[in-house]
Amino acid sequence: MGRKRELTPYGKEVKHRLIELNMTQVELAEQVGTSKQYLGKILFGERSGETYLEKINQIIG
Repeated sequence: MGRKRELTPYGKEVKHRLIELNMTQVELAEQVGTSKQYLGKILFGERSGETYLEKINQIIG
């Protein structure tokens, strides 16, 4: 069996803010200009997402 993927602390923070903002991960990805799959990889720590972090933080406050 594969290991269960776990959100990074940053990923958990982003998910929490999305819930507060009533926004989906798909909507955030569209606003940031990336795919939901790539956004997921950032939140799970599989990609640094350096290019998108500033924009993500601007959108979610």
